[in-house]
Amino acid sequence: MSEDTKQPGSEEPKVPGVSDSEASGTPPPSAIPSAGVVSDADDEKAAMVEQAKARVAAVKESLAEQSAAAGAPKPPVKKKEEGPKPTDASGHPLVKKLKSQFGDAIGEAVEFIGQLSVTVDRERIVEICDFLKSDSETSFDYLSDLTCVHYPERREAPFEIVYNLFSISKNERVRLKVRTSDSVESVTSVWPAANWLEREVFDLFGIRFNNHPDLRRLLLPPDWEGYPLRKDYPLEFIENAWTERHLPEMGEVEMEQLQQRRAYGLEILSVPQERLMRDIFRADKEVMPKDK
Repeated sequence: MSEDTKQPGSEEPKVPGVSDSEASGTPPPSAIPSAGVVSDADDEKAAMVEQAKARVAAVKESLAEQSAAAGAPKPPVKKKEEGPKPTDASGHPLVKKLKSQFGDAIGEAVEFIGQLSVTVDRERIVEICDFLKSDSETSFDYLSDLTCVHYPERREAPFEIVYNLFSISKNERVRLKVRTSDSVESVTSVWPAANWLEREVFDLFGIRFNNHPDLRRLLLPPDWEGYPLRKDYPLEFIENAWTERHLPEMGEVEMEQLQQRRAYGLEILSVPQERLMRDIFRADKEVMPKDK
C-alpha cells in the first residue's frame, strides 16, 4: 500500500533502544570501515596465501628428498615404436637372376614394405630395362613412372634416376635406381612412354638423356634459367631473368586498368597478345608445333 493510502496512526511501532537505521538493516556511517582498514585486511589475506604456498612447497621438497634417499625407482620411459626398416634383398630371386645376367652392373638391392629396389650401373641401364621387359618370367612391360632425386651431399653422383616398373601379367613391381652427375641413356627405345617422363626430369632437374628423340623443356619456357627441383634452387621469391625479359613493369595506371578488367571478368582480353591467342583458338590453328 502506498504512502498516500496509509491511515493516520497506522505507523509501525518502534522498538525501544533501536535506531531507525538499525531497524531498516542499513548500517550507520560509523560502522563502515575506512579505506585504510580494508587495505590492511587485503594485505593480511595475501600474506596468509603466500604462507600457505610456502608450506606446500616445503612439504613437496621434503617428500622428494625422502623419496631420493629411499632410492625409489623412476617411472619407466615408454619407448617409441620403431617403424619398418629396409632389409637386404640380395637373395631375392629377381636380384639373383639379374646378377647372373649382368654381374657387377647390379649393385645394392633392398626391400622395404614389400617393394624391391635395385641399384644398377648407369652405362647398362638400357640393357637391363630391355631384359626385364622381354624376359618371359619377368615381363615388366609397363613403365609406371620415371623421376629423379637430388642428393647434394653426393659430390660424384648427386642425382639418382628412379625407374618404377610394373608387370601387368605377373602383378609385380620393381624399382631401378641409377646414380649420375649430369646424363644417362634414354630408355625410350624400350618404353616409348619414357619420352615425356624424361623430358620432365630434364626440365626440372637438368639431367640430359642421351639419344632422346626430342629432348626439350616440357613445363617451363625454353629460355628459362635454372632447374626448380634441384635442392640448390632458391625457395624464396627472386626476380628471374625470364620475367625481366618477358614481363614489363606496370605503372599505377596500367595496374588500375588491369584490376578493372579483372573485376568485369575481361582479363582474357586485356592485352593484344591475348586477343591474338583467342583468334588462333577460334581458327583451330596450332599454337605450338607438335612433337615429331
